[in-house]
Amino acid sequence: MKIAITGGKGGVGKSFIATSLAVEFAKNKKTMLVDADAECPNDHLLLSIKRRESNRVYQLMPKWDFSKCTKCGKCALVCKQNAIVFVKEKYPAFVKDICIGCSACIVACPQNAITKSKKEIGMIYTGENYNIHLVSGELKVGELASGEVVAEVRKYSEEINEKIKADIMLIDSAAGIGCPVIASLVGTDYIVAVTEPTPSALHDLKRVLYLANHFRIKHGILINKSDLDVGFCSIIEKYAKENNIEIIGKIPYKKEFIHATIKMKPIVELNPEYREMFKELIERIKTEK
Repeated sequence: MKIAITGGKGGVGKSFIATSLAVEFAKNKKTMLVDADAECPNDHLLLSIKRRESNRVYQLMPKWDFSKCTKCGKCALVCKQNAIVFVKEKYPAFVKDICIGCSACIVACPQNAITKSKKEIGMIYTGENYNIHLVSGELKVGELASGEVVAEVRKYSEEINEKIKADIMLIDSAAGIGCPVIASLVGTDYIVAVTEPTPSALHDLKRVLYLANHFRIKHGILINKSDLDVGFCSIIEKYAKENNIEIIGKIPYKKEFIHATIKMKPIVELNPEYREMFKELIERIKTEK
């Protein structure tokens, strides 16, 4: 079973929920946790995992052979990122920092003057703790293609899973609804949409649930910090009822959660009295699935 933890807005507690669920699942199931927030991965910190470098992520780059180039400008014409600058009767200038590696220029060149090259854009890490197998991706500083890194992390996690045969795979997504999040959600069985009782969180929740419906993935809403604004919490519940979406749980705001993060330990291990809350959440997810 593959479960994605997402929500749109940053800071609603996705990683806290993902790591807590992973620890609780791992007590009875072989569990893998995929940290798919390539720009800011932190699941290894919350679980005190010392990561190991496992695989490098590369992006395709075009390379020009100017001895074959006829200065026709077709490569620049097809580049939607404007990474190729062309001036008549001049060789094209390539701005590699905004290239996304789509290969359109390679296909378009009538002289076969452009070949494939590559550059390193990220790293995939692995590690274990609390019986959890962690796969974590990290975008190289200054690079932009976080979606490609997440896609490679997902691919690599599947390769590892061929060996360990995990019963549960939890995928902790980045904030937003862009390419990294889409790469996190595709191919999952269920989405835990984490939100908080604020207008901006509800706005982003609606956008991420649009993606869930687009990909036809079953989903439920988890309201974190639910007691911070009971009134707005009821607005989220009204939205869920109107759209026939299950509220699979509410988690109150507790200082112990902050302390667990500071100490880099799961709340269900540091304060076992909260285990029941996450056990009930797991049962709701199983029921909904």
